[in-house]
Amino acid sequence: MRTEGEIATNTDPAASWSLVVPLKPLARAKSRLGRAAGEPARPRLALAFAQDTVAAALSCARVRDVVVVTDDAAAGAALSALGARIVADVPAAGLNAALAYGARSVRTRAPGAPVAALNADLPALRPAELARVLDFASAFPRAFLRDAAGIGTTFLSCGGGTELRPAFGGRSAARHLASGAVEIALPGVDSVRRDVDTGEDLTVALALGTGPHTGRVCSALCRAPGR
Repeated sequence: MRTEGEIATNTDPAASWSLVVPLKPLARAKSRLGRAAGEPARPRLALAFAQDTVAAALSCARVRDVVVVTDDAAAGAALSALGARIVADVPAAGLNAALAYGARSVRTRAPGAPVAALNADLPALRPAELARVLDFASAFPRAFLRDAAGIGTTFLSCGGGTELRPAFGGRSAARHLASGAVEIALPGVDSVRRDVDTGEDLTVALALGTGPHTGRVCSALCRAPGR
């Protein structure tokens, strides 16, 4: 891997994908998780999830670079240190507008690049599983992966010359399917499906095996008085 300006670029010729990862300001992220982890820990966990997601994505042999769309300065600095390129959320019009803007940012630098949107809350993400998803997606103009609940979406891709057309939020899997995106029906990619919104989700992710950032925060929470 080599660094070009702000971008960490994978020199493996198989690495052709650019990933766009959206991240809310940490003060507003993962609101449902606060009930289980406590409000002080919620932004720390949101950042740790994003750090483990980005680190795993950058370690994937199919990934050329990762663009994080966020207006959170602290998160941007932490994720930039891992090798991500940080893009401000200029539209400031919600998740799907941020993803579309991030995809356009990628195409400004690499017009023919295949692009995929990836959730920022996949702390158990495995590079090899992500590679399998990307390999499947490469055969189609657009493809998506349902989340572990089967309702939402954790991954949406578009090949060169195709627009991303994100429709994340709520029952997004049905919307992506109706939009013509091909559903990725692969076994053994649980880590790419396992987003974390609740305490129960986090328990499952920890059982899968999270990355080191999430592990450290969770260990500190377990050691905290009253836990």
